[in-house]
Amino acid sequence: MSGFRNMRRPGGVDLVGAGPGDPGLLTLDAAAALEQADVILHDRLIPEAILALASPTAERLYVGKARANHSVRQEALNELLTQRAREGHYVVRLKGGDPLVFGRGGEEAAALAAAGIPVRIIPGITAAGGCAAYAGIPLTHRDHAYRCQFVTAHRRAEETGLDWDALVGPHQTLVVYMGLHTLAEVCGEMVAAGTAATTPAALVEHGTRPQQRVVTGTLDDLPQRARALALESPCLLIVGDVVEARTPPAGIPAEEAHGAGD
Repeated sequence: MSGFRNMRRPGGVDLVGAGPGDPGLLTLDAAAALEQADVILHDRLIPEAILALASPTAERLYVGKARANHSVRQEALNELLTQRAREGHYVVRLKGGDPLVFGRGGEEAAALAAAGIPVRIIPGITAAGGCAAYAGIPLTHRDHAYRCQFVTAHRRAEETGLDWDALVGPHQTLVVYMGLHTLAEVCGEMVAAGTAATTPAALVEHGTRPQQRVVTGTLDDLPQRARALALESPCLLIVGDVVEARTPPAGIPAEEAHGAGD
């Protein structure tokens, strides 16, 4: 799809990825959708600099979700999207990262399609790619990792259990979304499943944003370092030898945070 010059579709919904935070990572199609939208339903982590790209006449509705605190339940959100589209509006559902990577985009697209609402998906740079790049950590590397897996530490009904036997192993990178509040559990489960406690790991706090911090360590000491530095969500956890191959990018505004012993 390269029709970003004319995105507007009255009566339709576009699920739009806003990327991980830096407005410069917004795609041309995403920017055009914002400029032409009648109604924008946006998540909690969308920065004002991105929302400012919308038409001043657009209706902006906050439908964000924080841990254990959802401003709008998913079923009500699906109904709101359907309602606004049936009123003849061009509706943009603006999501952080990519709509189809831990963003419930698949659920929303299915609900809209079932209601007979035309729906498109405009992808965005996902948090794993954006945060790793701004931290200078390669997710794959010929000397360190030939496989990369994405998981989330927060699932339905507050579940955190993951199939660690399938996730751990040599020569791979594991990226854990929303991993700060269960960091100690995740690191402990990886070690219990056979991963060395000395395996390099990094937390990227507020990735791609001016206040970004990168904390490096190992599975053994990263939870203590995160507590000592009072890190806050959103944080992305990256585990694997690729962390040792880190090259902080020149010109990226990123405060470095280190624990004791660095």
